[in-house]
Amino acid sequence: MKHYIAAAAFSTVLASQGLAEEIITIPFDGSFDDATFAVESAIVGQGLVIDYVSHVGDMLNRTGADVGSDKQIFAAAEIFIFCSAKVSREVMEADPMNIGFCPYGIFVAEDDDGVMVGYRSYPDGPMQKVQTLLSGIVEEAVGN
Repeated sequence: MKHYIAAAAFSTVLASQGLAEEIITIPFDGSFDDATFAVESAIVGQGLVIDYVSHVGDMLNRTGADVGSDKQIFAAAEIFIFCSAKVSREVMEADPMNIGFCPYGIFVAEDDDGVMVGYRSYPDGPMQKVQTLLSGIVEEAVGN
């Protein structure tokens, strides 16, 4: 219980200091499958290894009825989970507690508005190196 209280307090502190994370999304002009291929290619193209692909859309669609909902949130959604040894070392040498931000994720989702690619923002300071990495990968994937 103490961990939950501490986490809630920490989240409140972050929000009050303007450090709350935001979700950054960029529309993708193409199909969901094309977007996932583009994101995967952009990550691997940076010399990074994708540790895991979370099939969030499938899970939400499969479990909706189990939790009493018939609302479809996404037609499809996947999160690519990975890390960068170089960038992670840099940000954790600056502050070992930056481990809490690792691994990093980029998502592809399709809803009623179309296909989007996104990631969460990171606080000012050393974690901006991660945000720059993610931004570059997403820009490459969406063709900007």
